[in-house]
Amino acid sequence: MIKRKWLFGVAALALIGIALLVRGFWTTDGKAARSQAAARVVPVETAIAERKPVPVRIESLGSVTPIASVAIKARVETAIMGVHFSDGAEVKQGDLLFTLDGRQIEADMKRVQAVIDGAQAALEQAQRDVERYTDLVARNATPIVTLNNAQTAVNMSRATAESNRAQLENLKVQLGFCTIRAPISGRISMANVKLGNFVRPADTAAMATIIQMAPVYVSFTVPQKVLPEIRQALVAKTATIEAIIPGERKRASGQVTMIENTVDAATGLVTIRATMPNEGEVLWPGTLVTAELTLRIEEAVVVPSTAVQVSQTGSFVFVIQDNAAKVQHVKVARTAGDRAVIESGLNGGETVVTEGQLLLSEGTRVNARAAKAASDKPAGS
Repeated sequence: MIKRKWLFGVAALALIGIALLVRGFWTTDGKAARSQAAARVVPVETAIAERKPVPVRIESLGSVTPIASVAIKARVETAIMGVHFSDGAEVKQGDLLFTLDGRQIEADMKRVQAVIDGAQAALEQAQRDVERYTDLVARNATPIVTLNNAQTAVNMSRATAESNRAQLENLKVQLGFCTIRAPISGRISMANVKLGNFVRPADTAAMATIIQMAPVYVSFTVPQKVLPEIRQALVAKTATIEAIIPGERKRASGQVTMIENTVDAATGLVTIRATMPNEGEVLWPGTLVTAELTLRIEEAVVVPSTAVQVSQTGSFVFVIQDNAAKVQHVKVARTAGDRAVIESGLNGGETVVTEGQLLLSEGTRVNARAAKAASDKPAGS
């Protein structure tokens, strides 16, 4: 019994010793962890908040439409004798496009000309009769009715000649329709009819279509709330516009030339149209583009968009002061691309964190390094 009690006592002392050792280990390790956390330095990327001229922009989805588009159609019923252009080619005003069969019209012209010649000969004969009967009537050698009949014959011959001359002019116009030339300069579509096809004015499909490529229109819509700013910019002549083609780096510039006179009551949008010179045919009719309307240039503080964080209390950025992070609440006026325009909260020149904010809190020590070079595209609205 004494031996058993002695064994229990030794075991109890051993357990107490182990517990004390474990407690000391965890206490020491916890202090070290807290000390390490207090001395932790978080690596972050930073950028400088810049105060500089910033364009105020409005972006909207627009479409390219041609200023002029002409559908080529036949104006006489006849067959096609020649097609004088390549599908999709650029044509100039006056270029020969189609030749139609005008032989029947030419034959009708000869027939009418013969009628005119006959009427002209009858007119000359009737005029001679009038002169002769006038003399005879003066001498009472013939009744007055004979002179009147001769005068009537003159009038009828003259009317017949004039009527056929008008018909001849009409035939000449129709013969001119047999030679189809480009009414405007532009790019022509594929020919919908080929050599030998019979065409008529009643055909619904056009023989080909010419679209003017330069200049062109870019039409887009904006909310009605920005309409006063746009009108002010147009009056001040500070408004400029650029059209950006998706997937292309090239931009086409132009000028706003029309604001629709009504606002769409259903959507609250107003249509704006700009005229683009389209040199080099950068814009293709029917293409969807991003229209960037610059209203004015104003001074503002700009930071990378990645620097702005959002919490329940609003937007904020981490500002680096004495190698420590400080929370700075800001108000963002607008963003465009990778830039945010700050309305209030920053004065310019501050160093803000652009990457690594998840590990930061008020007072966290940081190891700052400059962010990698990014696009310098100016901010807009």
